[in-house]
Amino acid sequence: MSYGMMIAVQLDRKAEFDALWNWSKTYMYQDSPTHPAYGFFSWSLKTDGTPNSESPAPDGEEYWAMALYFASARWGDGKGIYDYRAQADRLLSDMKNRQVITGKWKSRDHSETGGAEFNPEHKMVRFTPDTNRPDHTDPSYHLPAFYELWARWGPVADRPFWADAARASRDFWQKTTHPATGLAPEYANFDGSPVAAGFNPRSGTFGPDAWRTAANWSVDWSWWAADPRERVLSDRIQAFFESKGVDAYGNRFTLDGQPLGADHSTALVATNAVASLAATDPRARKFVDALWNTSIPSGRYRYYDGLWYLMGLLHCSGQFRIWTPA
Repeated sequence: MSYGMMIAVQLDRKAEFDALWNWSKTYMYQDSPTHPAYGFFSWSLKTDGTPNSESPAPDGEEYWAMALYFASARWGDGKGIYDYRAQADRLLSDMKNRQVITGKWKSRDHSETGGAEFNPEHKMVRFTPDTNRPDHTDPSYHLPAFYELWARWGPVADRPFWADAARASRDFWQKTTHPATGLAPEYANFDGSPVAAGFNPRSGTFGPDAWRTAANWSVDWSWWAADPRERVLSDRIQAFFESKGVDAYGNRFTLDGQPLGADHSTALVATNAVASLAATDPRARKFVDALWNTSIPSGRYRYYDGLWYLMGLLHCSGQFRIWTPA
């Protein structure tokens, strides 16, 4: 939903943006102060609004907040939930500052203790604010391109934190990516070491979550040019995938490059194309061409493949941009 809102604001589709936001606030948002996810959004629901889980996934909040700031800048603010700037400020403050709450879900008898979505010591996004789980991060949730804007536009008291968070994420990518392949794990400790979660034993390897990591550091370079090491990372990961065949590489690997899955996934094609925003080697054009020549996704994986296909085209064509407030 937050990806959809970001795409809508980039394409100047206000009606679609407002409809997605209305559905998100109606069915996904937790507005009870006693709910462990108070101030956040359920990460997974059925299409009728029934939650599969009432816990949040912090990358969703990151995209919701950024899309709302862009909507405020592009279209101006309305009233109620359509006061985009006020909604973004509230969400961003909760992401950093929300206090710990122990409570039950509404949909079933499940207790949880949740807090803020960013670790205050490491200044990094958490995989989950659920304190019943070990505290760690997801390399693909790191979005310093957004944090730089929050350091300029967000609630004033928290702006230094977001500036620090941008630097922390750039340093983190140097630790969590493999020095030869550039591949990142799906989940990682704050020191960059891989995490193999009990519910996802392959989370210490390169898989669907981690596909986005290269796109994130490359957009950061494209917007801010703050860390030349991101260019090295893009060259490194594209060299790895070129060695596997630009039109044939699989979608899962150990961090040192041993194959774990043979499917050639559109979302990975898209994120590897976005990596060209930071790459310096001429091979980058091959990855952009590969995305351009890819068919529009359909079928079972059209959510992840389709949204990244479209966002990849927006990024590579220069149409995914910063909308700056007056």
